Amino acid sequence: MGIHSTNKMKISIIIPAYNEEKRIGDTLENYSEYFSKALKIKKLGDYEILVVINNTKDKTEEIVKTFQKRNSRINYLNLKQGGKGNAVLRGFEEILKKDFDLIGFVDADMATPAKEFFKLAENIGNSDGIIANRYLSGSKIHPPLSFRRLLVGKIFNYLVRMLFLLPYTDTQCGAKIFSVAASNEIVKTSIISNWAFDVDLLYNLYKKGYMIKQLSTEWYERDQGKLRVINATLEMVLAVVQLRIVNSRLKNLLRPLSPLIKRIWRKLK
Repeated sequence: MGIHSTNKMKISIIIPAYNEEKRIGDTLENYSEYFSKALKIKKLGDYEILVVINNTKDKTEEIVKTFQKRNSRINYLNLKQGGKGNAVLRGFEEILKKDFDLIGFVDADMATPAKEFFKLAENIGNSDGIIANRYLSGSKIHPPLSFRRLLVGKIFNYLVRMLFLLPYTDTQCGAKIFSVAASNEIVKTSIISNWAFDVDLLYNLYKKGYMIKQLSTEWYERDQGKLRVINATLEMVLAVVQLRIVNSRLKNLLRPLSPLIKRIWRKLK
């Protein structure tokens, strides 16, 4: 694969959105303004922002439509089925029908500002993908994570590396970019649409020999509330354990554990 030149590249950005009426406007404003300026000064060839609305009950769609009228490079899908992973996969499928060089996705809460996402594109080089990593030297988190949050994140990432033998120390940061070849592989092999979606995606690419870089980033913590953080962490742990079972040679022997995992999951939700 040749080195990507940012002044010629065409990038599509998927933003999965579930009940994001309070935040999607600021995110679209930031990304639209930044990438339009980059296009104007010829720092990239073209861009698209694809908001994938998934099972939303609020005014997210109305807000996106307003921005679409102001910027024709903003498009959206409205899905009845929920799940971030499903939204991202549908986004990949839609974009692969078009003529883009890079396809990425980022969270709707603007934890990753546009300038940080653009840095990923600038640094992908000849790799098949690049992911933001909040724990690399040079990364900044605003405000700094509490010791408890930092510890939970480190333990979770250690669990992922232990279960899947992955070299990545931050699988969950919501900013990732991939080549068309890697994107096709993602659509073909990803099977998990829950919290383990990112792990599933990276694991499948890693197994097939795709080269994924990690880059330090500047990340803005969005308050989720203490209870939500605890529940989300437990859901993530259950999700990666389930994913490990799915990918295990012993999956038939371990299958009896699935009902137990699903029961715990329902209680968390």
